[in-house]
Amino acid sequence: MRSVLMAALAAAPVVASAAEPPRLEEIVVTASLREVPLAELPVSATVLDQRTVADGGVQHLEELLPQVPSLSWAGASSRPRYFQLRGIGELEQYQGAPNPSVGFLVDEIDFSGLGMVATLFDVEQVEVLRGPQGTRYGANALAGLIKVATRAPRPERELGVEASFAEDGLWGAGVVAGGALPAAAGDGAAWRVALQQATSDGFRENAYLGRDDTNQRDELTARARLRLLPAAGWQLDLTLLHADLDNGYDAFAIDNSFRTLSDRPGRDAQRSTGASADARFEPGAGPAFRSITAWSDTTLEASFDGDWGNDRDWGDAGPYDFFSRTLRTRTTLSQDLRLEGAAGTLGWIAGAFASRLEEDNAQDDDGNYLGETFVRSLDSRYRATNVALYGEADWSLSALTTLTAGLRLEQREARYSDTDGAAFDPRDRMWGGQLSLSRVLGENVQGWLSVSRGFKAGGFNIGAVIPGDRLQFDPEYAVSFEAGVKGRWDSLGLAGDLSVFHLRREDQQVATSFQLDPQDPLTFVYYTDNAARGRATGLEGSLQWQAHPRLLVAATLSLMESEYLGYQYGDRDLDGREWAHAPSWRYSLAATWRHPAGWMARADVGGQDRFYYDTSHDERSGAYTLVNLRAGYEAANWSVHAWLRNAFDERYAVRGFYFGNEPPDFPAKLYLRLGDPRQAGVTASFRF
Repeated sequence: MRSVLMAALAAAPVVASAAEPPRLEEIVVTASLREVPLAELPVSATVLDQRTVADGGVQHLEELLPQVPSLSWAGASSRPRYFQLRGIGELEQYQGAPNPSVGFLVDEIDFSGLGMVATLFDVEQVEVLRGPQGTRYGANALAGLIKVATRAPRPERELGVEASFAEDGLWGAGVVAGGALPAAAGDGAAWRVALQQATSDGFRENAYLGRDDTNQRDELTARARLRLLPAAGWQLDLTLLHADLDNGYDAFAIDNSFRTLSDRPGRDAQRSTGASADARFEPGAGPAFRSITAWSDTTLEASFDGDWGNDRDWGDAGPYDFFSRTLRTRTTLSQDLRLEGAAGTLGWIAGAFASRLEEDNAQDDDGNYLGETFVRSLDSRYRATNVALYGEADWSLSALTTLTAGLRLEQREARYSDTDGAAFDPRDRMWGGQLSLSRVLGENVQGWLSVSRGFKAGGFNIGAVIPGDRLQFDPEYAVSFEAGVKGRWDSLGLAGDLSVFHLRREDQQVATSFQLDPQDPLTFVYYTDNAARGRATGLEGSLQWQAHPRLLVAATLSLMESEYLGYQYGDRDLDGREWAHAPSWRYSLAATWRHPAGWMARADVGGQDRFYYDTSHDERSGAYTLVNLRAGYEAANWSVHAWLRNAFDERYAVRGFYFGNEPPDFPAKLYLRLGDPRQAGVTASFRF
């Protein structure tokens, strides 16, 4: 570890102290109910600004995740689709209804559980709010909220192009354009469009088919944004997004390598179209009004070769074949209405929210073993309506102290049916909110205390083998006690935050799985259960230091201990065991050097502790550290950067399954989905 850190830091030259004190730019959070500076928000939060996004990423949010404390992802898809914050979040959705724990927004459009759309081209910033967001987003934000904000339209004329080339057959090209709208749209009205296409082979060699593109990535992103100012006090932001990620899925190998033997490689494709209308009216006197309307439509295919082999390599143990394919369509429509006002020392927000989610699934599994054929199909239909009332108030108890209280009441009504005859119509009434006390401790320094309550709706399990008492599960609640301090010391070029939390989960929902017949992988069953209780205690911190006008140093750290309380899974006692995908520590360290002549260099180091892959078994990953390097030249209108990701070619796993999959004896074995190996590339951009 020490040698890795020294090698990474060596990429950032040591420079003398500046004659004038450097300053850090102020960051504004837009994912909260009010747009406020990050340093004033009494919530554990991380914001990756435009410069950090450009320096730390290449194509997808996946590349930035090591820079966010307590944020993980489960690699059961080609790109991150399911996230975990502080160890809370889904690992996959193979069947049943969506019920996310981590909210995910792109320009106010809800893509919770559909995070593959988070490509990075023309992104302004990424915001992560950790801990229950019971007031802000309700049932979809038990663990927290992630928001990707793309660049807003500006009246200045702009035209830019970008191209990337790298190992693994990667190439990408993007174009962005924008400028002012006619005067009839309002003074300052503007438009902006961005289009990008990127492809790569996917870091796998299929030795059976003789191909290197069975795990390929083919990702198209298109966005259009308008900002209209139709009348005094009015602002209307319109967004249209289309993302088409047509990726292969051949990620698992029998020997846990990058060399696969699948005869029927799978596909992990997500085509999403979304739109939002964000209207604001600020009259100058009296309450302000805001309306957010959002719609999205997603078609998704998740298929995979379940035996990860072929008859030739199975030899006398064959013929043996297993393939699974799920087609999913999801449509969401939401409406959020808010009033915001102030009277003396009291500021307030009152709002109403409604959403409708519709999802259809068609799942087909087929296979054969020693001449016996297996065919299983299941079509399902799910509809859910959420309505909520919420409010938040800020009381200025003194010039230095503010008390904030928020409350949300929410009801979800759902209906589910499938071709196996299963039918459920649960209704959950839930409530959450927060109470926080913040105090100014010095110039640009604030401390805060908070208690927040989040919730997640209950649901149901499908399948004939699910025990009758496990067919439905109850809502989950989480209460988090937090304390923190945030500060900016401009004379030192320093900004940072430190927080501690204690989280308690009641009726904790845990996704588990088991294999009914050890010699039949088609009998693998998934279900969710309320696992008694859980708790976690942790520390999170981040630091930015503009050590010199040419040198910026950034670091993050998260420490956490989690455990199940009173949870029994079959004959296994999991009381006191850590949650799945909840590493005890994560850290990142970055140093960026920029010379006035235009040269730059950056080194990123990020690592995390080992973690349990699942609840149904006790297999764990190894701890690992990744190093990314970047260097280049930046002129006024163009730039060229060379970059190296995973510079030391670390082998690490992002998902693991433990079950019997190899004939004739089908011994239980750990199968790993490895993260990307080393990759070198070049990115060039030009702006007119």
